[in-house]
Amino acid sequence: MITLTSDFGSPYPAAMKGVIRRHTDAELIDVAHDLPRGDPRAAAFWLRFVLPEFPPAVHCAVVDPGVGTDRDALVVRAGAHVIVAPDNGLAMPPARALAADESDVEVWSIAVNDPASETFHGRDVFAPTAARVRTALDDELTASDGEPAVDAVAEALAGIDDLAPANDPVDVRFPEPSVERDAGEAEKDTDAEDGTDSEDGTDDEADTGDVVAVDGEVLAIDRFGNVITNVPGELVRGRDWVRVNGDLTPVAETFGAVDPGERLVTVGSHGYAECDVNDGRGDGAFDLRPGDAVRFVPDSVSL
Repeated sequence: MITLTSDFGSPYPAAMKGVIRRHTDAELIDVAHDLPRGDPRAAAFWLRFVLPEFPPAVHCAVVDPGVGTDRDALVVRAGAHVIVAPDNGLAMPPARALAADESDVEVWSIAVNDPASETFHGRDVFAPTAARVRTALDDELTASDGEPAVDAVAEALAGIDDLAPANDPVDVRFPEPSVERDAGEAEKDTDAEDGTDSEDGTDDEADTGDVVAVDGEVLAIDRFGNVITNVPGELVRGRDWVRVNGDLTPVAETFGAVDPGERLVTVGSHGYAECDVNDGRGDGAFDLRPGDAVRFVPDSVSL
């Protein structure tokens, strides 16, 4: 299986599929080709959410504002999965989500030799590389008479010409919210790199005290206008009301719990708090965009 993700729209992904089909008859699955244009961070967020639903596969992801520059092209092993992508950070968050732990992530750079186009590496670099990786894994699968183990995937990649260990690949780390509790202490969740906090915004150590306020950030906005924040849903779930940047807003488990056109805070399937509108767009109603600060303050008013 090879999955394809891009910001290309149509018809460019068809050219990538044509290149892949010349080398392998692997099943091709489109994840999305309408991701925010030129936004590797948004691509990283959505892939971190979607790719763990797949069985082990090769994932070709191209959101590449640096196409044609000296940015590297990467092959990333994440457990038994492989991501083929530009070196702009989009591959690393989904790789961590796919791997058992960060030690189970390996990164190689792809030798890019005179591609046919300086503006379409999706077709000329990433698609043929994804096909080569898939073929190498299939050969390993045949030899092992089953799904290749993680170490077998690593060995298959090591045997591909023109791959070399990558030096300091670009990474994307999503910001963590700051949680203020009734003890009066503002606890700033540290970057997940220090090993004490998970990338989903939760602390490994149990916090004590009631939440007084949470200062977060908008991570993404989906096609429905739902505003996805970095605030873990557990911090709002079970409450009746919260103030969102000062505005009193009901907390609900479903859109249908409020009237059409009414605002609400809910927890999305990704586990984060969202600022939404039933049958409307939350980004407009809350006046929020990706990267904006958002403050949640629990309110004692009851329904």
